[in-house]
Amino acid sequence: MFALLYAVQPLLPQLADSFELEPGSASLALSAATIAVAVGVVPLAALSELIGRRRVMLGSVILAVLLAVGCAFAPNFPALLVLRVLLGLAIAGLPATAMAYLAEELDGTSRGVALGALVAGNSMGGMCGRLVAGISYDWLGWRGALGLSTALAVLGALVFACALPSSRGSSGSAAEQRPTARAILSGLGLAVRAPLLLAQYAVAFLAMGAFVAAYNAAGFRLTSEPLALAPAIAALVFLAYAAGWVSSPLAGRLAERHGRTPVLLSALGVTVLGAMLTIPDVVWLIALGLLVFTGGFFAAHAAASGWVGAAAPESARGQASGLYQCAYYAGASIGGSVGSAIYGGFGWTALTLVGTGWLVLAGVGVLLGMRGRERSTRSGATPQTVPSVRR
Repeated sequence: MFALLYAVQPLLPQLADSFELEPGSASLALSAATIAVAVGVVPLAALSELIGRRRVMLGSVILAVLLAVGCAFAPNFPALLVLRVLLGLAIAGLPATAMAYLAEELDGTSRGVALGALVAGNSMGGMCGRLVAGISYDWLGWRGALGLSTALAVLGALVFACALPSSRGSSGSAAEQRPTARAILSGLGLAVRAPLLLAQYAVAFLAMGAFVAAYNAAGFRLTSEPLALAPAIAALVFLAYAAGWVSSPLAGRLAERHGRTPVLLSALGVTVLGAMLTIPDVVWLIALGLLVFTGGFFAAHAAASGWVGAAAPESARGQASGLYQCAYYAGASIGGSVGSAIYGGFGWTALTLVGTGWLVLAGVGVLLGMRGRERSTRSGATPQTVPSVRR
């Protein structure tokens, strides 16, 4: 799913050339899909409460693969944008439900590790989709590059469909187990009132915005003067995603054992450090900076998403997961487009400073969320409203 979502990112310079677009306009090929994911996750999270998470996830995967085939044959840029929007809506079913599915099936340290592994899988898919598309462009063109990424996704979809167990927590098999629409709306109210959860939504929005903005602009920077790398060589920068395979499960494990606040704040700090390293026009330093930046980001994402699963009341777990993913992909869309425009107008250093500011705001949000939780606890809030989780 993440290979399909992000395969266009290394192709943005080529799409800009093919359709005579500015960087900000070309970035809509990615932003159109991510904003559609942001729009779709909350309704699909609610739907999963009614018909079961497994059904929503399977339908999402199958429809996404079919739409991805259409993207490779889009006759023009507007048609590509329409198909990317539909693809984003289809993809939304998986992130809308996967976190809640794992939170219901597992508990304790195993839940934190599994959620970290889920984020690592996101990282692996995003990296593979970008690498396959970026490296294959030179001999297949952008259409062939998207087709090759889709072939990779088809294999993943087959494994997923065959291996996914039914959910014990929200099977949807018995009518008495299905929540009513009123209960779903009540859970949504809980999910938007808890300061601790609001802080995680802020982390998702701001950190993802900074992350996607950097990678949207990276292709333009690496293939332009003074670096002027070939597109296939520039695509190798996405190997930095491998850092997320290590940092995500590690962050989930550390958060369960040592507390979520220090792990999340440390991860955001590492992300800022990586961003600063990318400022000089030195290829090896840019590569190192993106490696640190990516590892820090995925660690922060694993810690924040795991916190949502642990902190959300049981009656609001699906809704909180959906809101987190909504903020995550809204950040990807808005931050990605704004960041591309900043890069096009002011350059890489300006983009890096703006992204760093977003990451600092995310850290401030975490501290404010903890303070709001403590005030709510002192005022006598019920455990269902303010769950007790390791800080």
